[in-house]
Amino acid sequence: MFKSLPAVGSFALLDVLTGFVPDDFINSRWPTPTDRQGPRPSFSAAQLWRAHLLSPLSGGRSFNALQRSLGEQRALRRFAHLRNERSVPDVRMLHEFRMRVGVGGLRSINDHLVQQVLTIAPLWDKTVGLIDATDLPARTRDKKKRGETGARNEPPWERDP
Repeated sequence: MFKSLPAVGSFALLDVLTGFVPDDFINSRWPTPTDRQGPRPSFSAAQLWRAHLLSPLSGGRSFNALQRSLGEQRALRRFAHLRNERSVPDVRMLHEFRMRVGVGGLRSINDHLVQQVLTIAPLWDKTVGLIDATDLPARTRDKKKRGETGARNEPPWERDP
């Protein structure tokens, strides 16, 4: 049992999470299309979802940057179960996978993964509260009402019609 998860963006986190990814569940719900023609390699749904999962786990990069880093970093390819640096999914394949699975499908996969991770690695060990901009009062010094000159400064009932 883990005391806490490694930091986001580290390869140690990828090694911990690789056993929790529900590959069989993903491949059984969205089988690989067999009618694909052309030189592009065919990837399983689990491999494409693992590639999608790398985007938030590696710092929230764009899919173009993720596709380049898959070709360069062996740890990312190992997490996504990709064979070598030449056979990585391109941006179009990732987009087609998102369209095929849909938002509900991605959510069901994420729910399946999160349930398993939370049973093994509780997140309440080291909880830190961070203040963001919504917790602070707005700066209003420069927005205070200033007295206006002329008839507008009078109460509305004393103005001429």
